[in-house]
Amino acid sequence: MSENSDSKRVKTYVKGLDESLQGGVPENSIVLLAGSPGTMKSSLGFYILYHNALEKGKKGVYISLEESRDSLIKNMAGLGMDWENVSKNLSILDLGLIRSRMNELDKSAWTEVFKMYVKNLRKNLENEFLVIDSMPVLETMGDFKEPRKDLFMIYDWLRQLEVTVFLVHEMPVNEIYFTPAGEGFLSDGIFHLELRRDMNTVDLYLSVLKLRKTHHDRNYFPLIYDGAFEIVKG
Repeated sequence: MSENSDSKRVKTYVKGLDESLQGGVPENSIVLLAGSPGTMKSSLGFYILYHNALEKGKKGVYISLEESRDSLIKNMAGLGMDWENVSKNLSILDLGLIRSRMNELDKSAWTEVFKMYVKNLRKNLENEFLVIDSMPVLETMGDFKEPRKDLFMIYDWLRQLEVTVFLVHEMPVNEIYFTPAGEGFLSDGIFHLELRRDMNTVDLYLSVLKLRKTHHDRNYFPLIYDGAFEIVKG
């Protein structure tokens, strides 16, 4: 069977994007959704899980380390993604309570608690997708002493889950280094979302900077959302 067949690729359901990625993201890839605040990284991650659950019945888990579960559900409903439509196939894990008690926990122990939750969900739900929101919070809570080494271990562990992973990666405004701790080298793909101002208008752009096993365009394209994400090609 061809590697570019639907069974080997997963759709993002972003109009115009999957066609430029030979059908979608290779299964079991780890992809960074990187961008500064306000670039809809979390929305895009949820959107990919939501539509794979809605259209294909594929199971996904969204892990929030910052936003509460109720807040996430309300915000996504505001974008037309009603969680009730996919509740059988999409699970939301809110680890905010653990984060709020971070000072009471040994941080190395917290990393193991995080892994335990994810591993149990994978075993019980047999999910094919995982979103972690966000990577910088995970690194902070894990108190990585040797970022490159610790990240390598996290990525190696994620690959053993055999799921397609999207990591939300918060970048400071005007930051030119996408992944200073080496996340970009370890990831199979990087989707960069960027805000650009033209006079009084601020537009959102998307570029696929990297995606292994895929021939793709690295140009920046306007990304719009009107009930569905779509990249606009000239």
